[in-house]
Amino acid sequence: MNEALLPDFSVEGTGGPFQSADCHGRLTVLYFYPKDNTSGCTTEGMDFAALYTEFVRAGCAVFGVSRDSLKSHAGFKATLSLPFDLLSDPDEVACSALGVMKLKMMYGKQVRGIERSTFVIGRDGQIIQVWRGVKAVGHAAEVLSFVQSLSST
Repeated sequence: MNEALLPDFSVEGTGGPFQSADCHGRLTVLYFYPKDNTSGCTTEGMDFAALYTEFVRAGCAVFGVSRDSLKSHAGFKATLSLPFDLLSDPDEVACSALGVMKLKMMYGKQVRGIERSTFVIGRDGQIIQVWRGVKAVGHAAEVLSFVQSLSST
């Protein structure tokens, strides 16, 4: 993806209010996932959690984003012992800003939901890498490898 400035948005998170401008000055991973407490989203969250210290070592913050409520996020975060904050986007502010809402087939019906997607934001607020249509297994390691490659260039 050509670099583009991270759109301006504000949402609530398990660590308090979050504004896209908070990403300026540090590498940031925003990973969007469909729903708390589902198998793929649990796998993805646990994988990011397992690699979290490596992300921190690389100078990178990590945030998970879904349309779930703060209450749901608090439970999901506690259950999985996630070391990073989850951002609640029930009004699809961040989802719309980054274009992750898609029509998907679920149990033979078309539903509107989040396409599992990940964005790496550079210290200057530019989106420097995007993955869309992500498969949960192994994705966190792929993101970490990309983030680590930035510090070696």
